[in-house]
Amino acid sequence: MPNTSTERKSGKQSQGKAFDKNYGHLQPQAVDIEKVVLGALMIDKDAFSMVSETLRPETFYEPRHQKIYNAIQTLSMNENPVDIMTVVDELKREGTIEDVGGAPYIVELSSHVASSAHIEYHAKILAQKYLARQLISYASVVETKAFDETQDVDELMQEAEGSLFELSQRNMKKDYTQVDPVITKAIDILQKAQANAGGLTGVPTGYEELDKKTSGWQSSDLVIIAGRPAMGKTSFALSLAKNIAVDYNTPIAFFSLEMNNVQLVNRLISNVCEIPGNKMLNGQLAPDEWERLDKNIRLLQGSPLYIDDTPGLSIFELRTKARRLVREKGVKIIMIDYLQLMNANGMRFGSRQEEVSKISQSLKGLAKELDIPILALSQLNRTVENREGLEGKRPQLSDLRESGAIE
Repeated sequence: MPNTSTERKSGKQSQGKAFDKNYGHLQPQAVDIEKVVLGALMIDKDAFSMVSETLRPETFYEPRHQKIYNAIQTLSMNENPVDIMTVVDELKREGTIEDVGGAPYIVELSSHVASSAHIEYHAKILAQKYLARQLISYASVVETKAFDETQDVDELMQEAEGSLFELSQRNMKKDYTQVDPVITKAIDILQKAQANAGGLTGVPTGYEELDKKTSGWQSSDLVIIAGRPAMGKTSFALSLAKNIAVDYNTPIAFFSLEMNNVQLVNRLISNVCEIPGNKMLNGQLAPDEWERLDKNIRLLQGSPLYIDDTPGLSIFELRTKARRLVREKGVKIIMIDYLQLMNANGMRFGSRQEEVSKISQSLKGLAKELDIPILALSQLNRTVENREGLEGKRPQLSDLRESGAIE
């Protein structure tokens, strides 16, 4: 006969604790701390403001705790007092009072808490447990799809990278900073600018008039260089890259989605050695041009210019590569040719406009995170060609292609 007592015992365990079926581990959780946090929220009117940025209903592992916190959140957002009675009334209004164990359970939660002194510390523990559960779920989905032979591995990589990026973005929170250290940093930048004869505080471009207007490309800025096709965007960008890497010996990364690395370097050689582009293609160089090539090519060799010609680069791949380049090569500026050729694979969008919007927002976020300028080339709409007169053809911000977010 089966051991019914053992079955009953294991059944009770399975009801009280949720096991991860894949690994045989308990899901990360801290139910007792959840009770303490909820109790503290109901005895201290200021407690919610301390944890509102850290906790969400889904942060709680216990389903009934999710509903209780949701009621507390609703009360606080409506600027109503939060205590035992108001929480019970709100749960009744939402029709979930019986689901959470009735009024006695709400009273029980608050009866074991004396103060909210450690609520922020406890909230961080719950947030960490929730993030761990999210990572387990993410890894499980990726593992299941990886075993599926009908899945395209490249697409799965993009999807996995996109999901992990979203997960990190949702859980990334930067705390506030008291003004004193920021003032110190600002004064330090001013002193460095004063010591520099040109008054540059950013990465110099090599173009004096441009540097006067910008004081160099500034850290954390996303700069858009836009134009219609064949108007010289890439040539200008390569001139900037050459000036930055060769003339100022400043490490720069150039992500080329349109040309391969040999084409890109040919145009750089043409720039540095003053050789026409068509001769770089057909090899018909005059003796003096060969001499200039031999002499000036050394300027490019050894320069801190790093080229990546990955086609269809995703914003997630860029983020990973950019972090590594900044960490390992000390890159001070990133250039992208060009923005509309990038994608955000692994994420779903209703339109291409939404995707480009996400890409441009992510580029700005990356510039802030790495604290370096990012220059992205961008296409303009055809509408600029249809306007009459020379002044009418001057590009406007609204001419930027595919997304108002770039504007």
